[in-house]
Amino acid sequence: MKELEFTSTLSNEEIELNFEDIDFFSGIMTGLEEALAYEKGTSKAETIARKLSLPDVNVADERKKLNMTQKSFASILGVSKRTVESWETGKSTPSPTARNLIYLISQDHSLVDKLQNHI
Repeated sequence: MKELEFTSTLSNEEIELNFEDIDFFSGIMTGLEEALAYEKGTSKAETIARKLSLPDVNVADERKKLNMTQKSFASILGVSKRTVESWETGKSTPSPTARNLIYLISQDHSLVDKLQNHI
């Protein structure tokens, strides 16, 4: 199996800036505390909620900026053409994972080539 190598057009400093406001430890601790409270019976699963801060993406705009068809865009995202159509018409919204991937692609178009090479 070929070893994966990840490269980016972002410098190490830019990557660090992207994550400077994220406290990974605090997020892990919060999750563990919620799980412990649930296990002890002091919290119900349905009362545990998290506010996700996902990037806003306009699927059609991002796809058009890349000069891609719905079919080719769907292929690199690992979804069907109908799913991309549904996102673009507002019938459904991308999953958090898909939104993050579309956002990353919008920030670094070289990811398209890398994803196409792994299809």
